[in-house]
Amino acid sequence: MQLPNFTSIMHRITLPAITAICALLASCQAPTAKQAQQQPIQPVIEKLNPMVLIPGGSFKMGADDDSGMPDEYPQHAIKLDSFYLDAHEVTNDEFAAFVAATGYITTAERPITKEELMASLPPGAEEPDSSMLIPGSLVFVPTEGPVDLRDVRQWWSFELYADWKHPKGPESDIKGLGKHPVVHVSWEDAQAYAKWAGKRLPTEAEWEYAARGGRKAELYPWGMEHPQTGKAKANIWNGHFPYENTETDGFYGTSPVKSFPANGYQLYEMSGNVWEWTADWYDAQSYAAMPAESHNPTGSNTPNDPDDPSNPKRVIRGGSFMCSDEYCRGYRVTARMKTTPSSGLSNLGFRCAKSIRK
Repeated sequence: MQLPNFTSIMHRITLPAITAICALLASCQAPTAKQAQQQPIQPVIEKLNPMVLIPGGSFKMGADDDSGMPDEYPQHAIKLDSFYLDAHEVTNDEFAAFVAATGYITTAERPITKEELMASLPPGAEEPDSSMLIPGSLVFVPTEGPVDLRDVRQWWSFELYADWKHPKGPESDIKGLGKHPVVHVSWEDAQAYAKWAGKRLPTEAEWEYAARGGRKAELYPWGMEHPQTGKAKANIWNGHFPYENTETDGFYGTSPVKSFPANGYQLYEMSGNVWEWTADWYDAQSYAAMPAESHNPTGSNTPNDPDDPSNPKRVIRGGSFMCSDEYCRGYRVTARMKTTPSSGLSNLGFRCAKSIRK
């Protein structure tokens, strides 16, 4: 199941309002150069999240059995140069250091004027209600019982004033959550952080190669054992989604980074906890268009989501605390998901990469 965009999940508002909010989010531009180009404090970030050297090499990218979704085929050969990757997802503490140094305001925190919104809507569109101009983000709200898993509106709610500092809405905060992954960050927010820190977002190929941890033809970062067999290996949904979580892994929502064993490259939470942004555009047919072997691929130049062609999306990887066999199985190393660059979600974060100078 693919992660939907805003047009299908804001269940507390009408269809015209949904269209208006989609345009609103698309019109929230990336931060200014002045915001994103502050003097980096790399030593502080390096102390909080040391980077790991990922040795270059070749691997087969994509699924080679019947466990994958259609966009995970065909498997194809990739060759990558060595690069660095954050040992774990960017935390609230790290993102707070960025905000303190730059004064950065995330997409979810930024309001928009009615004039800006109308300029982004089709000619003749109905003027949106003023409530559509208020900042906010999408929050997971468990249901009271079984629901149709094809209708994600059942458990996603657009909460006004929800953002990285208020992950469940304006009455919540991140006290005691400094080591948890930052959430409600858009692709633009992640890019701004990475640039400030002297890093970048990983390509989709780099992400999958790193997630495999040196293993070949195995489903998970730790091997082939099912994540719910034996000792907990990742923060995922245990029980019946989206209403019963037995917390077998010790957590209901996000967990502190490094709560579970690292993979072969000493990377933590490459499966579960939160989805992670990559640099690549999402193209459902990109694997089929790949040559016999690619060297350091950067993904498709043409966004292509047949399910929603009017909204370009970026690839996200790794699964989250909401994934289970009943729902998305996003914790597999080959699993691909997609969402719009302006998306903010309570189960979506990122980690950074860094090229090696030659």
